[in-house]
Amino acid sequence: MNDEIKFRNFREFYPFYLSEHANSTSRRLHFTGTSLALALLIAAAFSQKWWLAGVALIEGYAFAWVGHFFFERNKPATFKYPGFSLMGDWRLWWDILTGKQKF
Repeated sequence: MNDEIKFRNFREFYPFYLSEHANSTSRRLHFTGTSLALALLIAAAFSQKWWLAGVALIEGYAFAWVGHFFFERNKPATFKYPGFSLMGDWRLWWDILTGKQKF
């Protein structure tokens, strides 16, 4: 990742995010991890077992980072752009769910 890149907004960031998720296995891992994280967050809200929210965070990133380190062979954008990266994870999840991005 180029250390000189500065994104002013998510609209500028998302094409970069997609370029960092070109591998289909990585995208599938991201989608699976985000889906499981969502299920855990819902379970936490209904059960009021808030530790599940922590598990959701760890589990979601674990799936994504396996995708980056073993399939994309790049460094997750989370390390440099944590907010935009989290937004990108959910946007990619939605785009895969709605067929705008390949699964």
